Amino acid sequence: MGHVIGIDVGGTFTDAVLIAGDGRMFSAKTPSTPPDYGVGVLDAVELLAKEMDLGVEALLADTDYIAHGTTSSLNALVMGKVPDVGFITTKGHRDSIYIMNVEGRYLGRPQHELQDIIQQDKPRTIVPRKLAREVTERIDRDGTVIVKLDEGEARQVIREILSEGVRAIAVSLLWSFRNPEHERRLRDLIHEQDPEVFVALSSEVSPRIREFARNSTTIMSTQIGPGLELYLSQLEGKLRDRGLRGSLLVMQSSGGSIAASEAAASAITTIGGVLTGGVVGCVRMAEQLGDRNIIATDVGGTTFLAGLIVDGEPVRASDTIVNQHPVNVPTLRVEAIGSGGGAIAWIDSGGNLHVGPTSAQAAPGPACYGAGGAEPTNTDANLVLGILPETGLLGGLRPIRKNLAIEAIRTRIAEPLGLSVEEAAAAIYAVQNAQTGDLLRKIVVETGHDPRDFTVYAFGGAGPAHCAAYAAEVGVAEVVVPLGPVASAFSAFGLAVSDIVLVREHSDPMTVPFDPQRSQQNFERLEADVLEAMQRQGVPLDHVEIHREIDMRYGLQLSEVTSPVARGALTGPLLEESVADFERRYAKLYGEGSGFREAGIYGITFRVRGVGVLNVEPKFETLDDAPSHDPASAILTRRPVCLGRDGYVDTPVYDYRLLRSGHAIQGPAIVQVPTTSVVVPDGMRGLIDGFGNLRIQTRANIINLSAQRSVA
Repeated sequence: MGHVIGIDVGGTFTDAVLIAGDGRMFSAKTPSTPPDYGVGVLDAVELLAKEMDLGVEALLADTDYIAHGTTSSLNALVMGKVPDVGFITTKGHRDSIYIMNVEGRYLGRPQHELQDIIQQDKPRTIVPRKLAREVTERIDRDGTVIVKLDEGEARQVIREILSEGVRAIAVSLLWSFRNPEHERRLRDLIHEQDPEVFVALSSEVSPRIREFARNSTTIMSTQIGPGLELYLSQLEGKLRDRGLRGSLLVMQSSGGSIAASEAAASAITTIGGVLTGGVVGCVRMAEQLGDRNIIATDVGGTTFLAGLIVDGEPVRASDTIVNQHPVNVPTLRVEAIGSGGGAIAWIDSGGNLHVGPTSAQAAPGPACYGAGGAEPTNTDANLVLGILPETGLLGGLRPIRKNLAIEAIRTRIAEPLGLSVEEAAAAIYAVQNAQTGDLLRKIVVETGHDPRDFTVYAFGGAGPAHCAAYAAEVGVAEVVVPLGPVASAFSAFGLAVSDIVLVREHSDPMTVPFDPQRSQQNFERLEADVLEAMQRQGVPLDHVEIHREIDMRYGLQLSEVTSPVARGALTGPLLEESVADFERRYAKLYGEGSGFREAGIYGITFRVRGVGVLNVEPKFETLDDAPSHDPASAILTRRPVCLGRDGYVDTPVYDYRLLRSGHAIQGPAIVQVPTTSVVVPDGMRGLIDGFGNLRIQTRANIINLSAQRSVA
């Protein structure tokens, strides 16, 4: 087997991990290069080649595939930096995307905002009204054409949309998932007028019931599809020119990759690819460490993302939310907020301090980069607080200037709030930790789990600087910072070890008892589609696993719970087992006795998830044991660091490269890694394990241990 490369393109940094044919791992981190992120990808490949003492051409010639994940599409959606697109729907239904089924007032909101009804408001619209048009047609719920598509009217509507200068159009008609005939004809009519216009059909992007969610999913996929298509085609061309022999794959929200040539058609599936890569990496690392319940957290330059692993398996979802809009994408359950290292600190009209969601990104970057950025960011605050070294980031490859950070915080935050620069920096750090802690609370506590049963895995360039604080915020007892050869490029490691995952689904509502023949036909059609698509991925697969699912709900309810379905020929008893499994899962989520079978049970969406196993086996190297637990010999320097109410404290800074298995680090302390900085706060302790990871015992753990001792 040849080499495998995982590349995570963030809004600020591009990370890469290479797994050689013999299992050895190498990593690289380099600044991202907007607007042409492909330059940063090639920079990362060059750094990997240097690590292996090879030329780029020789490296790529022996590479089986590159698994690529990017947050650029997600960042664009989160920050609203997407181009205008056209939208065509059934006459009389245009306003569904503005009415939003009332969901716009509550989707994605934390609990305290839900309780403040007066302050609630809908998010900004995702399509200007002048670009949302209607056509005469009607298909009923059984897929029967009731009113034929008025093609003359459709041509005029298309002409008017294109006259506004849009280069992409989303088409989402009523009941199109039962019969896509009219949507496909509209695509033909659009391409008659302009063959180069990007077109997305809801029957292909989101073939599910419920109009508003299908519309929003298709529109957002259309907003990012053309840019993704152009980027990937140009990147693949550059890699081929440099000698890439294997395939270029793109990570999806589902936890697996897809061929780059097919990614744009379902662009919305790629928006959570980077964190799902991190979740996949956590699963592989947890197999080594023995952890079963994990909160995977990634603090990049732009976003903070978090996902769950329960009993060794990633928590999956059939949808997600972006900017209070529903997105119908099968995904590993991931939540994201704009609270990364480059998140900009600002003050609202009421004098309240906020951090994010807007990011300084790679260009111009935080003020301390000296590249023209004038807004204070998390990174600037961490530099002022002493968490980051003044010698620069990336082992000194990225110079930073503390005086610029001080000036940005002084003028934009400290003086308006009547604080010192140091107090303002500490406030930024505290707000960052509080809002990331809130997100963890939402995904753990609000889904019925106890944080004390979990371990936080923290990665990303800025994650290790904040992880102990946000873990303690929700009562998690231990944090694992995956270091060793992957360090802050952990998501890229997950990309490299991920498999091919293809998902096909189709809404076909039916009530219990489910019709076995109709159910079997649904699954067989979806399975055939998955297996055919597997052949187009361009990589040798060890084998293909097929998983069946049905989204079910009780009568008079709107939300579904996903349950597995047996393979092979379906019978009434086998389907009843899936229904019983749905009821068990429902009770676990919402409490024993909360289900009400007498209301009826509905099967809504049938889904097949195909996993093309690539069988990559990384070699986790172990560290030598330390001669003693005392890591004093690894102290690089000491510097004043502010991590709490005690202000600046003389703090040891440890050189990670000198630490060994068994070393115990008592906080307050900083562990300096070439690609990141790990904070061990006062009252906490960090232990280096046999694989080179830093395991931080938070105050919650220390309190629990003290209680156990007192009881003993």
